[in-house]
This record gives sequence, structure tokens and C-alpha cells, in this order.
Amino acid sequence: SLFRLKDLEVAELGDSDVHVKMLAAPINPADINMIQGTYAILSPLPAVGGNEGVGEVLEVGRRVAALKPGDRVIPAGAGLGTWRTQGVFPEEMLLKVPSDIPVLCAATLSVNPCTAYRMLADFETLAPGDSIIQNAANSGVGQAVIQIAKASGIKTINVVRDRPDLPKLVERLMALGADHVVTEEMLRKPEMKDIFKSIPKPRLALNCVGGKSTTDMLRHLQPKGTVVTYGGMAKQPVMVPVSAFIFRDLRLRGFWMTQWRKDHAQDQEGLASMMDAVCQLIRRGQLTAPACTEVPLQDYKAALEASMKPFTSSKQILLL
Repeated sequence: SLFRLKDLEVAELGDSDVHVKMLAAPINPADINMIQGTYAILSPLPAVGGNEGVGEVLEVGRRVAALKPGDRVIPAGAGLGTWRTQGVFPEEMLLKVPSDIPVLCAATLSVNPCTAYRMLADFETLAPGDSIIQNAANSGVGQAVIQIAKASGIKTINVVRDRPDLPKLVERLMALGADHVVTEEMLRKPEMKDIFKSIPKPRLALNCVGGKSTTDMLRHLQPKGTVVTYGGMAKQPVMVPVSAFIFRDLRLRGFWMTQWRKDHAQDQEGLASMMDAVCQLIRRGQLTAPACTEVPLQDYKAALEASMKPFTSSKQILLL
């Protein structure tokens, strides 16, 4: 393993810095990709892992105006290095979050729910009664998509891989608000037509798998529909039949939350309205943290291994 648990001196607090005690931080697929060196942003080594999490402010520098001791904070962007017990960060690298949001919700707030929220809002104008289709529906983003769509009256068709405990997974996703849960194999079956007797064909497909899964999913889109790719768990390219472009004018787009944050760095209003909307859903009980396994920091090796196992439906959260 490239990872070591190390004791480091906490940096001195500068005038614009914030001393944070980290509370909890998840292990996301992007964190693993960064360790493997295959992600679009790589921290200079040696580096602290983790891009997401929640902490509590202990102390602030004298020029810090927006934060005070006791406030809860999350990273404002990627690369903060959240797998640590404490850290000193420049104020602009942190975002304040409401203290009434449960710790696990706050720890998993800045990546998955925001990705789900943006993809549902930014590519197609969806109205109550419309439908979307997504693969890897049991992922952190997938679970957030189900709940945010449900709160907006949008129907979801959720694609998962076949697995030994499939009925249990289907039950869990239905409890979150999924309208239909199908396996990748079922996408190719004529029975899919039955689903579209009760709901319209989707205008939006969310893909984080690639390969055959995506090709089969886009067959069910309405003409002029949009496929948004935000991950590639199968490590295979997205294959689109030429006829889907010519005769159905499908659109293929990409989404990366980190890029959205960079593009909207000056748009404080847009960021605040997204965070408010997501926090409101959490407060109303319409958006919960993904299924989580809480692991003490010293057991990080077991947590990293568990996060890379196939068919994981539980996110590993390091308790700091």
C-alpha cells in the first residue's frame, strides 16, 4: 500500500487561515483514482488523501470574517486532503454548512448530492411526471438522484448489475423512492416496454459505467434526449450506434463537479442556492446520506480494501 498513517505537526495559523478538527470523511471512487494516479487532478506528493468530509472550526486567523469556532465546514473544492484528524486551511478552501445537518450527511454533501442535483438541473428541463434513466443506481450519486428526483416528482428507472442479493438491493432503492429497478440484462428484454405504459420514455440518461450498459440504456431514450457521462466504472468507452445520432439526434455530454465549481467560482449565488436546496432536502428527510460503513481512521487499510470490492453498496466513512 502507498498509504501510511503519520503524525504531523499542525501548521501555524496564518491571518487568513482556519484550524479545523475533521469529524468524518468518506472514501469515494475519485479518491482511489487519485491514489492510482489516473485522475484528472493529482496532488503533489507526499499528499493527504480524501477530497470530501466535514470538520469543526477550532480557531480562525484574525482576517477571517465568515467563519468562527464551532462552525461546521466542508471542502470548497477538490484536493483538500480530508483523511486527517486536524488541519490548517486557507478560508477560501472551506464552505460553512448548517450545524443541524447530520454529520454523515455533511461528510458526503459536497460531491455526490451536488453532482446529482446539477445533472438533474443543467441538461434537460424536467417537469413533474417526466422520467430519467440511470445506471449504477446504487452508487452514492445514484441514491441521491433517486431522492432528489422523487422530491421533484420526476420518475426514475434505475439500472443495477445482477448480483446474489438483488432483491435486497431492489427493496432498498424502492424505499429511497425509486420507481423502477432493472438489471443490465433486463434493458435488452421486450418487457422493458411494460415500464413505458405507465411512465414516459426518459429524456435524460445518467451514465457512470460505460460500455454495453450505456449503449443498452440509451436505446430507451426519447429522440433528442441527452446522455450525461460522469464516471466510467466499467473502464470501457461509451459506444453509440450511428442511427442513434442520425435518426434520434441524441446528445452526449459530460459532467465533472470539480469543473463546475471552477467555472462557477465567481458565482457565489449559484453555489449558495444549490447548497441551500440540498440542505433543505436533508432537513425535510427527503435526502439521506448514502448507505455507510463507519470505520475508525486507524483501520483505514480495511476501509480502502472494502471500498474497492465489487458490488459495494455501502460507502466507507473514516471517523476522525
